[in-house]
Amino acid sequence: MSLDRRDLAGLLAAVVLAAGCVRLGFWQLDRLRQRRERNAVTRAARARPPLEVTAALAADSARDRRLHARGVYDYAGERLWRPRMYEGAPGVALITPLKLVDGEGVLVDRGWAPSPDAYHVDQRAYRESDTADVLGIGMAAPRAPGDVDPVRLRDSLAYPLLPFVIQQLPSDRPTVRPSVGLIRWPPPELSDGPHLSYAIQWFSFAVIIVVGSVALVRSQRR
Repeated sequence: MSLDRRDLAGLLAAVVLAAGCVRLGFWQLDRLRQRRERNAVTRAARARPPLEVTAALAADSARDRRLHARGVYDYAGERLWRPRMYEGAPGVALITPLKLVDGEGVLVDRGWAPSPDAYHVDQRAYRESDTADVLGIGMAAPRAPGDVDPVRLRDSLAYPLLPFVIQQLPSDRPTVRPSVGLIRWPPPELSDGPHLSYAIQWFSFAVIIVVGSVALVRSQRR
């Protein structure tokens, strides 16, 4: 028995919709492939020997690389990155300028400090020694509003800042008293993300649309 125009139009619309879902599924698989490629590049960069931080180090060269820097902390220029969560607890990150021996400065994310409102913290309680020997990962400057804005912070200092941040690693030997509670951030996780699960969902939607539409038309015909 042939289909009438209404049934045929419904099936065609279902096929078009299912094809769109399939296309979105393949798009997510392509994003998964790209992410895995980026992760492989990042792992290779982190496996290389640490770069020494100097005024000549460019942001592109520093990003995702292990970095080593020596200098003196400028606690007067320290800013808070608000809010930052750690294992579900509210807090802030301490972003402290490190003045290098060549006169340049670089921002160091020294770690996370607990804060009930994720805004206020006694910064003096988390000070370490003035001289520092920092090992960390090169990161892009934080894009957060307020005091941690790199441009505003750069204008308030008497020395130039390099255009990246060193995220101090847990393996770096801390000079702060353990009882203070300053926690170094772990290295940024390199995961596949949700792309595979999203792709499976889109393919599932396509199957449901096609099978459901065919079953509905057959039921109506009966």
